[in-house]
Amino acid sequence: MKTRFILIVGLVVLPIAVVCNFPPTLQGAGADEKAVRDADEAWSKAAGSKDVDKTVAFYADDAVVMPPNAERATTKEAIRKIWKDLLTDAKVSWKATKVEVAKSGDIAFISGTYEVTMNDVVTGKPVNDRGKYLEVWEKQTDGSWKCGADIWNSDIPLTSATSDKK
Repeated sequence: MKTRFILIVGLVVLPIAVVCNFPPTLQGAGADEKAVRDADEAWSKAAGSKDVDKTVAFYADDAVVMPPNAERATTKEAIRKIWKDLLTDAKVSWKATKVEVAKSGDIAFISGTYEVTMNDVVTGKPVNDRGKYLEVWEKQTDGSWKCGADIWNSDIPLTSATSDKK
């Protein structure tokens, strides 16, 4: 009887002890991954609706943005200019294909694909672009997530006319 009691107590206590010993980062990783994915989706919607203020608000104060064929932006003003110029003429959307939260729980990485439709500056005709992006997200002291680094580039090769200019 005593052996049976110890066995039952052990079977009840062991799973609780195992769950309680998981590091907090493992317990919260799923919630953080969802939070970052949701933030990235909301960010894409803000850009899709051409809301420059809302789009720029997803960046951390010390963010670095590296758009293709342009200087990197390291201030909110420079980031705002990139998005203002882009959203004036373009239709933009992106979708995360991979979201990974670091074991530390304070940084996350997103990679995905984007699509942009804009008018060619020379011909005025619509041009479609598609490519990939990589974002590094930082967990803020209030628990929210902000993008600390953002880079994207096209999957479409440069034209021969552009290549000849080198």
